[in-house]
Amino acid sequence: MYDWVGMKFPYRPLVLGSLLVFGASPAFAQMASPAPAGLVASLFSGSPDSPPTSVAPAAALASASAEIQRVARWIADSHDNAGLPYLLVDKANAQVFAFGPDGILRAEAPALLGMTPGDKLKVSNDTQMAQMTEQDRVTPAGRYLSRLAIDSLGKELLAIDYEASISLHPVVKGTPAEHRAERLASPTSADNRVSFGCINVPPAFYSDIVSPAFSNRKGVVYILPETSSAAQLFGFQPAVDAPAAPASATAIDAPASSTQPIVTSLALPPSSAQPVATSLMLSLPATATVAAPDLK
Repeated sequence: MYDWVGMKFPYRPLVLGSLLVFGASPAFAQMASPAPAGLVASLFSGSPDSPPTSVAPAAALASASAEIQRVARWIADSHDNAGLPYLLVDKANAQVFAFGPDGILRAEAPALLGMTPGDKLKVSNDTQMAQMTEQDRVTPAGRYLSRLAIDSLGKELLAIDYEASISLHPVVKGTPAEHRAERLASPTSADNRVSFGCINVPPAFYSDIVSPAFSNRKGVVYILPETSSAAQLFGFQPAVDAPAAPASATAIDAPASSTQPIVTSLALPPSSAQPVATSLMLSLPATATVAAPDLK
């Protein structure tokens, strides 16, 4: 199911990151500041005829959605990636952001995603693609320890969820009616919902960025949710800046709770999850083999 038929592996989802409350930090400041000399972020388009453009990493991240920026800040502050390269998948805007182990943005590209918005799979893992309705074609949200895999035809992909056959790979042909290449190259993200659940990206983005980053090592893929906040899914509290006190404030004007930390109403999960360094040590198969891509 999901673009690549019959992909089955013994895989367990990662334990969510530890509960963290954070403000501005040197880690995020480094990520948002100019990168070391010569280091730029590559912005890929969906057109195979258009080479990527180069911009400062901070400038590229500044143009990302507020939710992507919040998650990037949390990862930089908490080191949730445990020193591994990672991808942020913004389903709402059909974009993928690739970060190095140091938390600096390396590249950005458009993506094709599951036809129907949603964050949870609606069918069992053994459901065949032919049995799936349009409403079943969902790219699930989550945090996944991922690695490269080779299909039975020798083609490489980034396996995200083995049991559910969810992967990130170069855009596949699909059926003529799907116009996948045209959708990926269009200037809008409104037509990027077409896959069975896998994440299709420009071939150059995959070969130049994803494959080298995950070669001979694992990495983390964060797929942001569409039906809840990323903070709720990943278990962190967004930074909230305290409002400046009025210059003329008096004891009568000040609220009773003015001495208390400012928090949000977000219900946070217990902080009993295993440390990230432990959860990232889940073993994956030494050799991952998947079936051929569906090109129907």
